[in-house]
Amino acid sequence: MQPILRSVRYFLSSHYFSDGLRTTVAVLLPALFFFQVQKQPDIGLLIGLGALSASITDMPGPLIHKRNGLLACCLTIFLTAILTGFARLNGWTLGLEIGLLSFFFALFNVYGNRAAAVGSAGMLTLILTMARGVSSETADTAPFSLPEILTQATLILLGGLWYTGISLVFRQFRPYRQAQQALAECIHEIARFLRIKADFYDGRTDLDDDYRRLVAQHVVVSEKQDVVRELLFKSRQVVAETTSTGRVLVLTFAEVVDLYEQISAMYYDYQSLRERFGTTGILNLIATQIHRLVNELDAIGLAILEGSPHRPRLDMHAALEQIQAAINALPPNTDMGNPLVLRRVLVSIRQLAERINGLLQIAPDTGTTPTDPSTLDYSRFVSHQPIDVARLRDNLSLRSSVFRYSLRMAIACVVGYIVATFWPNGHHSYWILLTITVILKPAYSLTRQRNSDRLLGTLAGGLLGVVILAFVPNPVAQFVFMVLFMLGTYSFQRRNYITMVICVTPFVLILFNFMGIGFREVVGERMLDTLIGGVIAVIASYGLLPRWESEQVLPVLRDVLNADIKYLQKLEESLCGRGVTETDYKLARKSVYVQSANLSAAFERMLSEPKSKRRHQQDLLQFAVLNHIFSSNVATIVLTTVDREHTPATDALVRPVRRSLEHLAEALSRIDRTDKNAEPTSALTLPPASPTPASPDDQLLAEQLAFVQKLTADMAKVAATIQG
Repeated sequence: MQPILRSVRYFLSSHYFSDGLRTTVAVLLPALFFFQVQKQPDIGLLIGLGALSASITDMPGPLIHKRNGLLACCLTIFLTAILTGFARLNGWTLGLEIGLLSFFFALFNVYGNRAAAVGSAGMLTLILTMARGVSSETADTAPFSLPEILTQATLILLGGLWYTGISLVFRQFRPYRQAQQALAECIHEIARFLRIKADFYDGRTDLDDDYRRLVAQHVVVSEKQDVVRELLFKSRQVVAETTSTGRVLVLTFAEVVDLYEQISAMYYDYQSLRERFGTTGILNLIATQIHRLVNELDAIGLAILEGSPHRPRLDMHAALEQIQAAINALPPNTDMGNPLVLRRVLVSIRQLAERINGLLQIAPDTGTTPTDPSTLDYSRFVSHQPIDVARLRDNLSLRSSVFRYSLRMAIACVVGYIVATFWPNGHHSYWILLTITVILKPAYSLTRQRNSDRLLGTLAGGLLGVVILAFVPNPVAQFVFMVLFMLGTYSFQRRNYITMVICVTPFVLILFNFMGIGFREVVGERMLDTLIGGVIAVIASYGLLPRWESEQVLPVLRDVLNADIKYLQKLEESLCGRGVTETDYKLARKSVYVQSANLSAAFERMLSEPKSKRRHQQDLLQFAVLNHIFSSNVATIVLTTVDREHTPATDALVRPVRRSLEHLAEALSRIDRTDKNAEPTSALTLPPASPTPASPDDQLLAEQLAFVQKLTADMAKVAATIQG
């Protein structure tokens, strides 16, 4: 019960819920005012449409990006409303506008998620202004005069500016709230990652499935970390902050990333552990203690999210002593071998507990201003996406996935418009176009998943709406339900698509019922239009210039190998006594995590594609797992050699690192020869090593480096299979 309550608390304090509440207020207030007070519901609906369109672009990010995105959206929906007002005077011009604007807005994906959201807002405005007055059953054939066109566009613009003002004012009064929410969600996802790690010690789980879930969760953690970096490191207000709040957020995130590295570094031969010690009960004790760490980490994230003080409640000393005693009591069984690996696991758990407790010492309520002891250049940890015409021009070819997607979107929307024009199915056939634009995504896997979610969600939501309208005749109660469904729609639109669809369908049905339109006819029409739009979107995604993941895997592999080489080079430089700055090492580490997440995401998308289009599926999974083990082991070595200072290592220690680099470089070279679009990779240069006497710890280090060498050899073989 406690995990469920904690999940509910996470959601109610998250930016998803606060964004949903803000959007609900911004859309509902104008509609209520003009409907109840002014008796002009069309004005309220147009202002609400503008507010809804602007809310699509209101993503977490630096204030300047948020403001620019919202203002760009307001301009886009204003111009789109004017163009649509003129284009709808003739069916041919409206079809031409739909084709051109759907292509143009889809190209916005070149500039990232925020720009893509501006394009989505433009398409929403186009579709919902195709028919004059969404509430009117006869107005979609009525001509517009110039004053009416300008009035409609101005009202939509006012709605966008109305939402922009609410959002910016909220951000001004609570400048750190989004960063706190993003940081807490990042900690929450890292806790889930650690929970999966605990399952490796549970003999009842399948190890292959555990690795699948682990690499998938790594994608989620990487995305959450990128959001926090955007909020913290692109904001001068936070990075240069001299008061407690800003510094606490930056330092806490730095500690959280280091904690994630330590969790990732906890790699062992789990199959061997299960075979050797599975019957002793020690692995179950270890899993139990890791779950306790998960709960503590989750509680820290919730405390940050709710802004409440959190103090250490977990004393693991007795539990760890129990595990230590169980290890010491192992019988001298030759089948089990040396229990040294269990002692290493115990040390790792103790170090995790200490690091988690260290998070509690960075508290915003201590009355002190923490200092940052690191020398990190935070601006180097975020990417910059310039908005320039050259980038758009470079993507105007069939080699670009975005260009292919834009053509696909334009053709599908024109087909949807033609079907909607000639399909004798009520007065809301624009739902066909709306379904196409929402479902059709650059990747086939996302389109397929959204299509099934929308169909199931529409069916479930339609049944729910019909039940409410049939058995709850009271208008006040119906209005309360409508507001709740609105809140659910806008809260889940970025979190869980099927839940959003389940909420939006009864919301629409109740809204139409208030507008005097029979809900029984509307629910059937909506279901049929959704089905038609979904079929068009899936056919377009499959048959119109598709780019399957197997066709795009070589560039992803190249990026992963490049990141691995740079990461391993930092270790090699450190062993050679050259010294590596904290910023350079953490940048290399970040690159490995990001590129590994991209590979895992590509593999997950491949699994949703048709079986005939999947190539090297098992090889990609094997490479992803090997790459995770590689990065975990390198992180372990770095953590254990951090105190070597600048003392050069022996040739015996440097040699396996260089062999590993040669393996990765050879694999990269093969991919460059295979991929015709690849840019040539610069030659790998290796600095000379300095022979020095071996230290007592070098024996263990040599074993770890030899294992890394074996891993890179296996990675090179798998990469050769994929590129062959």
